[in-house]
Parts: sequence; C-alpha cells; structure tokens
Amino acid sequence: MNRSRSKLVAFAGLVIAVVVLVVAMVGGGSLTATPTAPSTTPAPGSASSSAAAVANPSTLPTINASQLPKEARQTLALIAKGGPYPYREDNGNFGNFEGLLPKKTSGFYKEYTVSTPGESHRGARRIVVGKDSAKYYTPDHYQSFKFIVEGK
Repeated sequence: MNRSRSKLVAFAGLVIAVVVLVVAMVGGGSLTATPTAPSTTPAPGSASSSAAAVANPSTLPTINASQLPKEARQTLALIAKGGPYPYREDNGNFGNFEGLLPKKTSGFYKEYTVSTPGESHRGARRIVVGKDSAKYYTPDHYQSFKFIVEGK
C-alpha cells in the first residue's frame, strides 16, 4: 500500500511541476526572481517621459537623438505623447527575430514607423522601444540598430 501511495505522490509532484512550467512559459514569466534596476525613464506616453537618460543596455553603437533624421525625431515625439500613430502597425510587438537587440521575453519590444520621404509605403526606417524605455533606431529594416541617446 505504501509503495502505490509513494508512486501517487511522485506522479502528483510531476504534474504540479509540469503545470508550473507551462504557466511560466505561457505567461512569459520566469521561475527565478531576476533583480531589475529601477527605470530611469517613465513609460512611453507618460506625462514626464521627456528625454531622461537611459543607459545603453546593449553593445550596439549609439546615436544622439539630435543626430536622427527629422522624421525619426517626430516619431520619438509621438511615442512620448502616446500617439496617435500614422500606421496601424505602430505600437505593435517587435519580435527581435534577428537577435540584434538584447534578448527579452515576447512582447518586451514595440516598433514604430519612421516615415521616409518619397516612399509610398512605410519604408525601412523604424524605432523600437523596450519596456525598459531603451530606444533603438534602424534605418534599414532591422539589418542594423543604434541605441538612441535622448536629450543629446
């Protein structure tokens, strides 16, 4: 009797472990606590999200916001304001499938179109924003990125 009870307890433990793993994977969570540094910049669209410094969390080269094309600076202003955005794809999830940005869970990054003069479609330029408020500029549709240093 004790042997079948211990098998039942072991099976129940296995089922619980599988359920915990599935919940963590589906919820995008982690089974271990990861310390996070406090954000130095409010979330995009909040009232005080004006160009506070965010440290570059990547090894990517940087570009000062003032060096970006005029259209990219306009997109940064729209992001800070919370929209409205000109393209339905804006403020949508960016998957980071190229793996050039720091690896994060699904839904961490949002992408925004930087219009290209003379293009009849969205063009290749984008700004990608992480939940940590880090912003990246790509002039070539995700082939390369630069970390945006705001306030400069």
